Amino acid sequence: QVQLVESGGGLVQPGGSLRLSCATSGFNLDYYIIAWFRQVPGKEREGISCTSSTDSNTYYADSVKGRFTIVRDNVGNTVYLQMNNLKHEDTAVYYCARPTFTLVDCASTFKHPDEFDYWGQGTQVTVSS
Repeated sequence: QVQLVESGGGLVQPGGSLRLSCATSGFNLDYYIIAWFRQVPGKEREGISCTSSTDSNTYYADSVKGRFTIVRDNVGNTVYLQMNNLKHEDTAVYYCARPTFTLVDCASTFKHPDEFDYWGQGTQVTVSS
């Protein structure tokens, strides 16, 4: 069955870095977009990045642009989120997610959690001094 498992979260000081991993199984990663979301208690889940399946395009929310990088490894069935220059406001539970169908467009969907049907369990990122 389809599985996505996040790892790599933890406690980091402001200005520090973390790399999150989203290990996928049960499907061919080549054919699906993968997006990263984050959520803090009491707030809606925020789409922050997406990697396209049909080209090398990547997408970022303004809140993370220039600091986060999404990388897809289709051979290793893993999607990474490199997070640099972390800020207090990056503290959240981070999730990776996949839509039900192939040929879904990152640009029009990655900010909309309802477009994604498969989710990992999440990994906590805490930015604190």
